[in-house]
Amino acid sequence: MDRRGALRLIAAGLAAAALPAAARANTGYDFWFTRLKYESGNWDVDQRMPSNIATALVDYTGLRVDPKEHVVALSDPKMLLAPFCYLAGHKLVEFNPAERRNFERYVRNGGFVFVDDCNHDIDGLFAKSFERQMADIFGGDALRKLPDDHPLYSSFFRFPDGPPATSYELNGWGDDLVHDYLKGIEVDGRLGVLYSNKDYGCEWDYDWRNKRFLAEDNTKFAVNIVVYALSA
Repeated sequence: MDRRGALRLIAAGLAAAALPAAARANTGYDFWFTRLKYESGNWDVDQRMPSNIATALVDYTGLRVDPKEHVVALSDPKMLLAPFCYLAGHKLVEFNPAERRNFERYVRNGGFVFVDDCNHDIDGLFAKSFERQMADIFGGDALRKLPDDHPLYSSFFRFPDGPPATSYELNGWGDDLVHDYLKGIEVDGRLGVLYSNKDYGCEWDYDWRNKRFLAEDNTKFAVNIVVYALSA
C-alpha cells in the first residue's frame, strides 16, 4: 500500500468524527497542496510557489492536481487527511500542544511534511527552533542527512548529485553557504519529514510567465518531492 492509501485508512479513524461530510468526501484529485498554518513565527511565505508546483505537476506528470492551495491550521484535524503538507517561515517555530500532537500523529501515521527554512540559514532562528521541536517530538538523532542516492532524488527526474542548489543560497540573507544536503525523519522506513535549509520556496516563487526563460526548470525537483511523497 502506498502513502496515500495508508493515510486514507488511518486518517479516517483519527479524524472522521471531527470533520464535516464535505471534507470527508473523495476530492477526485491525486494531489492538493496543503500549507500548514501555525501560531508562532510567519507561515505565509512564497505565495506564488504552490501554483507553480501545481503547474509543473500538470506539465510533467499524469497526476490529477487541484489548482488551489489549501491553508489548514496545524492544530486542525483536517490536516491529517492531506497527502502532502508544506511548512515554512523565517522566524520562531514553537508548536502549541494541539499543533505538536497533530504533527506527530500525521508523520507517525504515514504523512509527509516538506519543511523549508526561508532564511536558508543553518544556525538561524527558524533552523534552531524547528530542529529543537523535532528533537523534542522524535528524539535528538531523528533528523538525519539524506544520502545523495536517496530515492527522493530519482523518484521522477534524476538528480545524481543530490539536492540542487538554489540561487538564493549565495545571493541573499542567511549564512551565505551552499548547503550540500537535505535532512529528514524516517518512520518505519518512510521519509515523513523532509527538511531543507536551501530556501526552495523562494526559488519556486516566481511569476510563472518567466519560467520559459530558465535554462533548467527548477521546479523539476518539486515534482520529485511530490511524487516521492505520494508513492513512498
